[in-house]
Amino acid sequence: MTDLLGTSLLPPSHVFSFSHFQLHSNSDRGDGSVRYILSGEGAGLIFIINETSGDIHAARSLDRETKSQYVLHARAIDRWTNRSLEAESEFIIKVQDVNDNAPTFPDGPFSVSVPEMSEVGKLEAEHTFSCGH
Repeated sequence: MTDLLGTSLLPPSHVFSFSHFQLHSNSDRGDGSVRYILSGEGAGLIFIINETSGDIHAARSLDRETKSQYVLHARAIDRWTNRSLEAESEFIIKVQDVNDNAPTFPDGPFSVSVPEMSEVGKLEAEHTFSCGH
């Protein structure tokens, strides 16, 4: 099995939040004989792997509105024989939603009157606004 950031062994399919991670084979003695290979959605374009260290990073920003998740497959092989050292691991990268568009109020500014002695925290006013989508 493949280790992720030195944590305990992962099951063949694992779901986690992505920023940067590292694959590590139990067969890797640090002598460069293990080659890490990444395949799947965005491998080599969006997700780049260092074939020697197993470090994986995103080459560009991910946008949940464009794609909410990516499925990647990782393998550790012997650099000299191309023999698989471990079973292929599947990783699901779930993109978290970040509000990257400031709200706009195209019909503003607005004026709202609040009656004296109104309940704290309660304001009855309705308006539709846009977050740039």
